[in-house]
Amino acid sequence: MAIKYDERNRTLTLHTAKTTYQMLIDAFGKVYHLYYGRRIDDVSLASQYVLTDCGFSPNSFENRSHRDVSPDILPQEYAATFSGDYRVSALDLITSEGIMGADLRYLRHEIREGKYALPGLPAAFAGEEKVQTLSLTLHDAATGLEVELLYGVFEASDMLTRAAVFRNAGDSQITLKRALSLCLDIPFGTWELLHFHGRHCMERTAERVPLMHGIQTVSSSRGASSHHHNPFVVLLEEGANEVQGTCLGIMPVYSGNHRTDVEVDQAGSLRVVSGINHEAFSWQLLPGETFFAPEVILCYTGDGLESLSHHYHDFLEQHVIRSLWRDRKRPLILNSWEGMNFDFDTAKVIAFAEEAAQLGIELVVLDDGWFGIRNDDNTGLGDWYANESKLPGGLGPISDAIHGLGMQFGLWFEPEMVNEDSELYRAHPQWALTVPGRPPTMSRNQLALDMGRKDVVDHLYRVMADLIQENHIDYIKWDLNRNLGDLYSHALSPHRQGETAHRHMLGVYDLMERLTRDFPEVLFEGCAGGGGRFDAGMLYYMPQIWCSDDTDAIERLSIQQGTSVGYPLSTVGAHLSACPNQQTGRNTSYFTRAAVAMHGTFGYELDPSHFTEAEKQEIREEIAWYHQLYPLLHEGRLHRLTSLEMREDFTAWEVARRDGSEALVTFVVTRTRANDHGYHVRLRGLAPKARYRIAQAEFEGGRLPREDYLGRQELDALIFTGESLMYAGFTLPPLKGDYPAAQLLFERIP
Repeated sequence: MAIKYDERNRTLTLHTAKTTYQMLIDAFGKVYHLYYGRRIDDVSLASQYVLTDCGFSPNSFENRSHRDVSPDILPQEYAATFSGDYRVSALDLITSEGIMGADLRYLRHEIREGKYALPGLPAAFAGEEKVQTLSLTLHDAATGLEVELLYGVFEASDMLTRAAVFRNAGDSQITLKRALSLCLDIPFGTWELLHFHGRHCMERTAERVPLMHGIQTVSSSRGASSHHHNPFVVLLEEGANEVQGTCLGIMPVYSGNHRTDVEVDQAGSLRVVSGINHEAFSWQLLPGETFFAPEVILCYTGDGLESLSHHYHDFLEQHVIRSLWRDRKRPLILNSWEGMNFDFDTAKVIAFAEEAAQLGIELVVLDDGWFGIRNDDNTGLGDWYANESKLPGGLGPISDAIHGLGMQFGLWFEPEMVNEDSELYRAHPQWALTVPGRPPTMSRNQLALDMGRKDVVDHLYRVMADLIQENHIDYIKWDLNRNLGDLYSHALSPHRQGETAHRHMLGVYDLMERLTRDFPEVLFEGCAGGGGRFDAGMLYYMPQIWCSDDTDAIERLSIQQGTSVGYPLSTVGAHLSACPNQQTGRNTSYFTRAAVAMHGTFGYELDPSHFTEAEKQEIREEIAWYHQLYPLLHEGRLHRLTSLEMREDFTAWEVARRDGSEALVTFVVTRTRANDHGYHVRLRGLAPKARYRIAQAEFEGGRLPREDYLGRQELDALIFTGESLMYAGFTLPPLKGDYPAAQLLFERIP
């Protein structure tokens, strides 16, 4: 069994294939966290915690004569305020009588087969894997609050999930001021924090920092998981790297306001709490009511960051992404935005599609500007009907033409937003989040709709469903181009306004649930000004997310590198765009742009009518190369061969088949030097005793550096062993020019 209860030692132990998680229930009902780490079979670990009298650390009433037993220094399974534990807490509340905090004690537990679900929230599912759930219920006698801690044990996947459910089993109103999903105490070790910060057009930049005594926070209060602080974080023991050392991943399955606090306390112990950001949050629970907190996915490995990444990649693809497109070959997309912006009509769109068909494009997406009165980004949001001044006859003629060319047709939407200059806002101004008597904060001249209102969600479902059905829509790009500012819902009473942000997120999930359920054949791609909502919650509904509005290939190296720590290549929306790049003005070759974008869903953001015949032929060759590589890129394992912090003058990635039969190594040089010595990497994921050859070597312009190896052997004539490539490594000769790239396909020799 994956979950065991030892009645004699009063321990609950959760086992996955390689890890163990253990808790202790003491004689007074306090639940202590004992261990999360490498698998240890059937032994109580309570003895490793030496009791000490720590001054100014209080004792529970039962232990008032035992000053060495304090909730302030012992590892708690779930910590609340005003309980004698002064560290950062997971729960804070106040009752209608003014009682604050909680003293949580064991009430009951249940071990059951299958995976728990969270109503209205995305959460991992069992799929074909055997999963067990532990339900551990704590209660506070003074307030009547029950906290059900849920643990999903995915034994074969080597992963745990955590969630929390709050029930008012008392007679008075309880207001939750903080209701986090996870509390995890780690008493021993020296740890560092890896987090992924950024900004619009520079998301998920990896930063590894030492932990200080005190609290370090990764959070968003923007109404979205944000460009600025991705909710996924990793704790690494000092010295851990890609291939060795202890790593612990914490990934909330939530797309709204999130917060993870990491505290090193007076004893050097580490506490992590994670869940909904409690800034501007409160939730009223009347007697009998229940609140569900989002899920958090946990992963422990002692084998380095790469192992952690592989666990998350597999888990997200097998147990979070539900779309039929998870296991289907994704179409090659041409998006109209960087090619046409708002400047198009029916004839221009059809001509655009005809050019795309000649290149081998499989799906054409009509981005912003097709609806309402929409010729710039100041008007029309919310009016989801065709702009017939641009598109006489609506979308039907365009859809028919594109399908007639043998391609699929997609549309851009921004359903959660509205412009003041729109029919929707004029008819329903109360549907927007605005504060009475205060001018609203503006961004792109748009306001956020109150997605916590059922009438708003019902309206959006009707208009979007009608458009999908009437126009044979195959793909939807779901965008979000501003963060929430004025958190005031005209549908909620004054004392419930603290619920606005979370209710908003629940409404977004409800709309996504209904549309993806009723239109399973449609490929949905998430977007929030690029990568502003790239998280596991979105992946539950959409199998891919536009990684960043920055399509510059060199900028994308760090963006996609950071993204890859938690999220698989199949989820990364990545396109080749025109040069000079719209965001940076940089020029890079088609080959380099394609080499980077292939490590994602791959597509194009440009106007093919501007190409020369030579350029069109180069793109056809790139597309053929991508189709050849597709099974490897989407089924293989990613290996980051250069540092996550981008310390080298080049970046190298490898994608290897899981059986070691084939591996693609991509080099992108970010700084060329005179009299250079080449680019050395050690491959991974190969069969040590197998022999390999370079089956294909692609360089910009097809140039092979055939004269640069010792012995003057041709590159494609060299023979390697898996051991030599992984331990001695491989050196690519120097490349010349501005941001050159190379791709080498290694193949095992039978």
